[in-house]
Amino acid sequence: MAGQDQPIRAGLWMLGAIASFSLMAVAGRAVQVELNTFQLMAWRSAIGLVIVLVLLARSPLGAAQIRSRKPWLHVQRNIFHFAGQNFWFFALTMIPLSQLVALEFTNPIWVALLAPILLGEQLTRRRAAAIALGFAGVLIVAQPGAAPLNIGHAAGLLAALGFALNTLYTKNIMGHDTVLCVLFWMTLSQTVMGLLLGLPGGFPWPSPGLWPWLLAVGVTGLTAHLSLTTALSYAPAAVVAPMEFLRLPVLTVLGALVYGEPVMVAVFLGGAVIFAGNLLNVIGPRR
Repeated sequence: MAGQDQPIRAGLWMLGAIASFSLMAVAGRAVQVELNTFQLMAWRSAIGLVIVLVLLARSPLGAAQIRSRKPWLHVQRNIFHFAGQNFWFFALTMIPLSQLVALEFTNPIWVALLAPILLGEQLTRRRAAAIALGFAGVLIVAQPGAAPLNIGHAAGLLAALGFALNTLYTKNIMGHDTVLCVLFWMTLSQTVMGLLLGLPGGFPWPSPGLWPWLLAVGVTGLTAHLSLTTALSYAPAAVVAPMEFLRLPVLTVLGALVYGEPVMVAVFLGGAVIFAGNLLNVIGPRR
């Protein structure tokens, strides 16, 4: 396994995750013109499973590495991730990208609070201050009370909780299994869950114009988690999670250019506060 005190390498991998999540947001909106979130997750995971099987076939360790030392951890991780991802895709069509990202940024707050319980990591004063700054930045961006809330905001918060639990379980699993092992069980189990939950009422075959977007969702879903999982092998969960804050300006600009969503000064002001919390979390004893 890689060293656990390399935040710069973890940050580089997180840049790949941010790019993947950004493209997945655009593709996810396009796909939901025809498919619901369960059907989308089934196709997304099936495409990812094919890619993982190819990688396993080309890997020197082969299929032997899919044997997990902690299979129950994979079950729990994939249930939480599947729920979080479905909530995320649902919220994606209900609220602007910048708001969804802001709500997602409660993820590292949950991670830092739950990591001492689930991972045994220490909640230091520095991390507590970073959490406070991050939460303050989210409030600046979301501006609760300034605009009416809807079910999409609740879905965004539930997605953040699911992703936080996914991060914690992934960190735990990476102490026992390989990246390809994690990705294999994720794509296999979530293909099955998506099929079972998407079948009632019929499972439509995507139109020809939808396939490029489905492929984009499938590939970026895999590369996002490959990047995230690898980043977690280089640094603790409470360090890796706040790095996702860079998605805020990226998706805000993306939402403005692609969907004509408003760009608010509060988004970037809050992003600066969030970034300050991220720096506080990484710099210091890791200088």
